[in-house]
Amino acid sequence: MKIDYQNLEKKIKINFRNKQLLIRSLTHKSFNKENNNEKLEFLGDRVLGLVMAKKLLEIYPNEKEGILDKKYAALVNKKTCLQIAKKLDLQKYILTLNANSKKNIIEDKVLADSCEALIGSVYLEKGFSSVEKLILDIWSDHIKDSINTQIDAKTKLQEFSLKKFKKLPLYKLISNTGPRHKPLFKVGVKLIDTKLFISEGKSKKDAEQNAAILCLKGIKKL
Repeated sequence: MKIDYQNLEKKIKINFRNKQLLIRSLTHKSFNKENNNEKLEFLGDRVLGLVMAKKLLEIYPNEKEGILDKKYAALVNKKTCLQIAKKLDLQKYILTLNANSKKNIIEDKVLADSCEALIGSVYLEKGFSSVEKLILDIWSDHIKDSINTQIDAKTKLQEFSLKKFKKLPLYKLISNTGPRHKPLFKVGVKLIDTKLFISEGKSKKDAEQNAAILCLKGIKKL
């Protein structure tokens, strides 16, 4: 089956002079052990990270580093790269050993890695300005959603406690009741100079988060 890479070029609005570079970015090591996209993935991962870090500093100039790091992680992780790969229909263009099978099933990791490799190839072909424009375009919805990315209460409480007391918050499991299929956890948390803030949750993790929220409200940090 012949792959029409021109459709992909139209989709990303990039015309490759070096067509072999584009093809290599979408060639899995199972198809070609020597000439595959592993190094381009390595490069693309770093290029994506630089573009996103730069953009986050531009749109959130007054945000704390911890929150920026949270937003950054959500934008560059493999799950997001997979979503972008599917948005671009990369599964139609990737060369793998099973590329000629009727179902043409390609693993999610291969798709996400190929997305990063494609970014690497665009960088080599057109330079930073072009790859930055491409990334900001195809990641635009995710960048808009980043405004809703917040640090969870437990992390925020930990950061506050370490900064002020140089010690972690102390969590205590008070009880675990209810049937196995529907448990109810009660957890308390306290800092060096606070009372024990107690809350409940359907899991220990949820109970800890809820207790951390109460504690942050109690010390007026939420």
